[in-house]
Amino acid sequence: MALFLPILLFMFTTTTNAQGNPPSPGYNPSSKIETVAFNQAYESLWGPQNQRFDEGLVTIWLDKSSGSGFKSKGSYESGFFGTAVKLHPGYTAGVITSFYLSNNQDHPGNHDEVDIEFLGTTPDKPYTLQTNVYIRGSGDGNIIGREQKFHLWFDPTEDFHDYAMLWTPDEIIFFVDDVPIRRYPRKSDDTFPTRPMYVYGSIWDASSWATENGRYKANYGYQPFVGRYSNFKLEGCAAGSGQSCSPPSGSPSNDGGLSRQQVAAMHWVQRNYKVYDYCSDPKRDHSLTPEC
Repeated sequence: MALFLPILLFMFTTTTNAQGNPPSPGYNPSSKIETVAFNQAYESLWGPQNQRFDEGLVTIWLDKSSGSGFKSKGSYESGFFGTAVKLHPGYTAGVITSFYLSNNQDHPGNHDEVDIEFLGTTPDKPYTLQTNVYIRGSGDGNIIGREQKFHLWFDPTEDFHDYAMLWTPDEIIFFVDDVPIRRYPRKSDDTFPTRPMYVYGSIWDASSWATENGRYKANYGYQPFVGRYSNFKLEGCAAGSGQSCSPPSGSPSNDGGLSRQQVAAMHWVQRNYKVYDYCSDPKRDHSLTPEC
């Protein structure tokens, strides 16, 4: 009974409290950053036949022939990177729609990465938003992910919503509609990305793991799977800019960090909508993630 009661309490909390919108964070960092034109900051990376550009809207899709992706023209040492995304409805199992930072092309097998990934799903279940941080090591057989996964307080297929990553020398903060959902602080050089990274967006087939650990695969009877991007926000320190450049602040204070009101909103989201945390997973070897 001692073990059963906490389980019941957890189920009761998540089913009764996970309603409505989060409390206001009191500050909208994306409003302080100008929207940039796609072709000013980005270029096609792969699958150009599965891309369409219409003024401020970029559409990419996955079909049986190919997925598609784009990449920033320059790399950055820090900054605020955001976009609005509208996801494909219906059956999307096995499909990943993403917006992320990476230096894989510069450091193959030993790269850093900061991810926002939408894990496709079946029509009876919500999308999962996965945030992740890799430091010097994914792709070489020793992948050490730092995943936190969330459900959302809205249907991301009905309209565009803003998603962003703020990467500073001290922390990484993930935002959804300017609400901070996760803060990853720099606790040591070994657990924090410090090398320049590019910004990417993509849609691709990850049937082996994306939906319930690969239980449901991409079904191309539902193709094409479409991801729509707009409202690109990019303000950062370009690679080589040196100490004279400072990334934008994610809070009313120019000192960085989050305000008390922002922290309260983040904790509300984590209590009610976080569905996985790598630090709480008993199957993980936490000697590999000392920040936990």
